[in-house]
Amino acid sequence: MIAPLLAFAAFVALAVPIGFALGGGAAIGLWLMEGVPLDIVASRTFGAMDSFTFLAIPFFILAGELMETGGISRRLIVFASSMVGHIKGGLGNVVVLAMMLFSGISGSTNADAAAVGSVMIPSMKERGYSGARAGAIVAAAAGMGILVPPCLTMVVYGSVTNTSVAALFAAGFLPAFAMAGALLVHLRLQPGADGTVPEPRVSWAGRGRALLDAGWALLLPAIIFGGILGGIFTPTEAAVVAAVYAMLAGGLLYREITLAFFWRALVRTGVTTGAVMLMVAGANILAWLMTVEQVPQSLAQLIATVGGGKLGFMLFSVVVFLVIFALLDGIPGMLMLVPVFVPIARELGIDLLHYGIVMTSVMGIALFMPPIGVGLYIVLGMAGASLGDISRHLLPYLGTMLLVTLLIAFFPALVFLLPDLLRLHGQ
Repeated sequence: MIAPLLAFAAFVALAVPIGFALGGGAAIGLWLMEGVPLDIVASRTFGAMDSFTFLAIPFFILAGELMETGGISRRLIVFASSMVGHIKGGLGNVVVLAMMLFSGISGSTNADAAAVGSVMIPSMKERGYSGARAGAIVAAAAGMGILVPPCLTMVVYGSVTNTSVAALFAAGFLPAFAMAGALLVHLRLQPGADGTVPEPRVSWAGRGRALLDAGWALLLPAIIFGGILGGIFTPTEAAVVAAVYAMLAGGLLYREITLAFFWRALVRTGVTTGAVMLMVAGANILAWLMTVEQVPQSLAQLIATVGGGKLGFMLFSVVVFLVIFALLDGIPGMLMLVPVFVPIARELGIDLLHYGIVMTSVMGIALFMPPIGVGLYIVLGMAGASLGDISRHLLPYLGTMLLVTLLIAFFPALVFLLPDLLRLHGQ
């Protein structure tokens, strides 16, 4: 099993796309195995993508692309500012709330960071924030936003582990609110310097106008979650509904989607979906190879030898996830780790719904973890700050988020409460 992993690492070092690196490494491993036909690469590739659940991915991406116009971002941010901008922490509070609202629309963490950051970072600089602190707040909030459904990571995880996507969506809400609350407390306890002075309080009439202006955008998450949790449609069908609604709202109501913009959104959706599905296919081949080579069983024996039980394994998982998700981005890292860690979690009696939320929470931190988090460089360009400066401001926020993640890991009731109330847990 060492040869395919070394080949994969070599491909990554040569800047080969992750999907091809995963599949290429696995193909080399298969070639070195005696008696294994190479046509299994084709069968595993097709089998990996032949899933009804995966149809949700392009439609959620398209919905996010269509809703990520500057006008819609601005409306959501104006509404968030009217609600929390006057609280100590100022525009930092607005970023956290706006990210929660926007994450419920786009489903993509990097898209959230780009859309909200492009609007908020310049405004924060005008109010006295340094570029480094503004970028750090946006990065931390985007990392928190991955827990807010719809989340592409949850769709992929649910499909490959046979876990209910609806249950995963419901399970993400309370952890997301807990992490957002922790960030708001962190911002409130910071010194009042560097732009964290509150904004002027907005009247209730002003808040009402902001709510009405953002109403069509805010209605989309309600349609998605109401339909899924109410049993009206499946998560895959919800993705189609979201895409159609985004098209109608952005084109007819807000009048911001032109034919040229719509074409660009379709192209970006196709490119992103193709990249995700190639990663799924490549990871599926490597996962099959690791299963045949009994890598999960060997690792399980090693963990059993070391001891620690569920808690020890969960802590070990958090540490490994932080490193791998930062190095390999989110979904490709998850696809590589799931075949190894999920069987062990199942053997130890860890609920896969709980494990999936912990994995998603760690992924949000790792995507922006200095100096290698992929998402960090999206924010870095907008902030106009050095890596060292933004890291100095960001690491305390990530520390707060990690504490919340450990709380989620060791107190699963926080994950199960809403799915249990909605009778989705165990489906």
